[in-house]
Amino acid sequence: MSPNAPETEVVTQWKVACDGGEGALGHPRVWLSIPEETGFVECGYCDKRFVHASKAAEATK
Repeated sequence: MSPNAPETEVVTQWKVACDGGEGALGHPRVWLSIPEETGFVECGYCDKRFVHASKAAEATK
């Protein structure tokens, strides 16, 4: 877990897709599973953090 993720998105699914969000300048689409223990996962390409809504308050501490 990096202390300063470049971007954080609160989501309602436990499985999310990330493609970097910048069209041709992004990265290959990857599917990420959010562990219920932590409530968040970070993309290995762009470090974007996806936080599940049920754990949003805990993951931002």
